[in-house]
Amino acid sequence: MKKILMTAFLVLVIPSLHAQDINDALRYAQTDLNGTARFRSMSGAFGALGGDLSSLNINPAGSVVFANSQVGFTISSYNTANKSNYFGTNTSDSRNSFDINQGGVVLAFNNYDKKSNWKKFALALNYENNRNLDNALFSAGTNPLNSVDNYFLSYANGVSLGTLNNYYFDELYYNEQQAYLGYNSYIIDPSTNSSTNTTYYTNIATGGNYYQENKIRTKGYNGKLNFNFATQYTDQWSFGLNLNSHFIDYRQSSSFFETNDNPKYPTGSTVDVVHFYNDLYTYGNGFSFQLGTIYKVTKQFRVGFSYESPTWYRLNDELTQRVTTSGYGLNSSQNNTQYGTIVTDPNTTMIFQPYSLKSPSKTNYSFAYIFGKKGLLSLDLSRKDYSKTMYKPKSDFPTTNSILANSLTVSNEVRLGGEYKIKNVSLRGGYRWEGSPYKDKNIMSDLNGYSCGFGYNFGSIKLDVSYSNSKREYNQQFFSQGLTDAAKIKSVNNNISLTMLFEL
Repeated sequence: MKKILMTAFLVLVIPSLHAQDINDALRYAQTDLNGTARFRSMSGAFGALGGDLSSLNINPAGSVVFANSQVGFTISSYNTANKSNYFGTNTSDSRNSFDINQGGVVLAFNNYDKKSNWKKFALALNYENNRNLDNALFSAGTNPLNSVDNYFLSYANGVSLGTLNNYYFDELYYNEQQAYLGYNSYIIDPSTNSSTNTTYYTNIATGGNYYQENKIRTKGYNGKLNFNFATQYTDQWSFGLNLNSHFIDYRQSSSFFETNDNPKYPTGSTVDVVHFYNDLYTYGNGFSFQLGTIYKVTKQFRVGFSYESPTWYRLNDELTQRVTTSGYGLNSSQNNTQYGTIVTDPNTTMIFQPYSLKSPSKTNYSFAYIFGKKGLLSLDLSRKDYSKTMYKPKSDFPTTNSILANSLTVSNEVRLGGEYKIKNVSLRGGYRWEGSPYKDKNIMSDLNGYSCGFGYNFGSIKLDVSYSNSKREYNQQFFSQGLTDAAKIKSVNNNISLTMLFEL
């Protein structure tokens, strides 16, 4: 007899088979344009410039460019607007958030020993929200082909009926949990009642259309703390090192809804309506390092180079799931004249074994021209090979790692920024282009963004304000297998930042 409702709340440690996929990997491997308002307003083109707390995230040699010690912090307003198209139906959703996304201090020291070629050194500590993970997506439309039953069937086929009827929470893998949910909510049934049965059929009839809604709400951050040291050798060379600590805190709540106009019970569907809820919590930390240099070719012209190592993350996942189904075939009243409802809620938190994720390394080439005290132009070119993204231990993720290696590619990035000074006022602007991490750009397009801003120098206090905008399109699959139809998302990000700097 099927177990319909589990009443005990349990916290479980699940064996090492995980549910991570390519979307989870990219969530932590990609970064946004974040940092101080001056950095944002010039689209992050600071690799050969330095002299800004956020420039340390591009080139650690930039801290030695500071003329004086400084402390600063940045507050930002984020708006993400998403337009979705799913089988011709257009919907939209948006998310607003407010954050203190940057804070840091740099201490600059001159070497007064005139015989030494080491002219200067600097120490800095800077925290930034490397990526804001707050978002909201809503997609809806009529699918003429596929139902959510395919999701549960894809996990159930191959799992014995005896396993599902003798459900021991601490022995089930993620795949078996999905089969359990589909079986106990009556979405699927076994081909035979034998405990050794491993094939299943659907209780959702064909012959009609499936109206589907998918709602996703996310909240969290990918933070990065730089421990920086830099030094200047002669009047031309600057060298820097960052030791970086990374922090991830991410929550995702998703709600999938499906109904259909297919034939009904007793000649058609036992199940007519499905609600499938998932709540994911991912947290962990990581480590990376950066090396960089800036060379003054002339008094006006500078070039820079920096290397950022892979980030080695150690992550933990916690997942809760439940399914609610309705239909005439689920009602026990006479003649089934009213809908019946089944709630399949294990009341469990699945705590997966910790796992590792290695994000790709990044190289950055930078060029800047300084027009005396009037202004500057700066160009950064970056390269990042996303196909090197990898889950570990490798034995637990052979299929996922193969998909990462075969689906992802090298992403190049161009950042161009400029600044013009009029007495105490600085006017700034920038442009950013970032290539898709996918070989197939239909999955995710290139990113285009622009920025602008201004600053005012009060003397020992500086105030900077920026506005930035970026656009990208991508496909959002509702599920990673079974029901893999995707909504086309057009995402627009708007940001306003304010930075206060104080000279020490």
